[in-house]
Amino acid sequence: MVEAVMLWNEPNNLSHWDFKIDPKWEMFADMAIAGAKAVKSVNPDIQVVLGGISPIDSNFVQLMASYGVLDAVDVVALHGFPLDWNHWSIHEWPNKVEEIRSVTKNPIWISEAGASSFGAEEVQVFGLQKTAELLLPHVDRVHWYSLFDLPATWTATTRHKESEGSSYYRHYYMGLVREDGTPKPAAFVFPEGLGICQWFHFEDHRLDSAIHWFRNLGVRYIRTGISWADWFRPGSEAWFDRQMAALQEFKVTLTLCFTPEHLGLAPHYTSPPKASQDFADFAKWAAGRYAARKSAVQSPRCDSVEVGAEE
Repeated sequence: MVEAVMLWNEPNNLSHWDFKIDPKWEMFADMAIAGAKAVKSVNPDIQVVLGGISPIDSNFVQLMASYGVLDAVDVVALHGFPLDWNHWSIHEWPNKVEEIRSVTKNPIWISEAGASSFGAEEVQVFGLQKTAELLLPHVDRVHWYSLFDLPATWTATTRHKESEGSSYYRHYYMGLVREDGTPKPAAFVFPEGLGICQWFHFEDHRLDSAIHWFRNLGVRYIRTGISWADWFRPGSEAWFDRQMAALQEFKVTLTLCFTPEHLGLAPHYTSPPKASQDFADFAKWAAGRYAARKSAVQSPRCDSVEVGAEE
């Protein structure tokens, strides 16, 4: 079941929102408020989450509060990778949570926390155990990123690709399970109570295997997403339906993000949309189909446009 709908992913990160176009995040705020209202119009009881921020920045949260975004959402989510990308120690996790708690009354979730096995698989084991130790007692949801390594032939969703050096290649080693399907040492010490964040690409061949692993690991909480850009692919609804049906037994945080090329101010998935209502329409459709009250029934959309989308 879907327990929460998350609006966007890392909006204060250039890899996921083009703040050169929207330098004060005013367009993002308008879009987030419109999306939150759309979700709540379908199901007032569903939790709406501000897309996990990275970096963890209290100034950004205060900016969102000044625009009214924190009044529209229920939860503020954070992302942190101190063993790979952030310039702070893993032991600072509690301080990072308190930094955000000091500027909002909204509950705090950790929607992505992880450690790669890029340098050594033993480092990932330490990162997993220490993250659980530091965070599980203090926040309601912690989603480990991720279940699977990124296949070597796929492209990581980041702006500068290989020019980022080892920072880019760490994206490929964040999973508990290697590309060949074998578990890493961290999979054998997965802590009770920890959730997992796993993104699925369009028609992802790993979906059935993921369900198997979630069950074996005893996971209850899953964070995933469906792409607004992919919504305009032929067969998108059939794929979304299959993905969400497969995850029905878990408590799911469903992330909505990635701008369709034809609806953005720039033809890129990070672009602010030309109209916030376009995102709100998608959010209302997604909430109605996958997060509606049980008495509500969502009919299929009939206005799809067959346009390719970047993953």
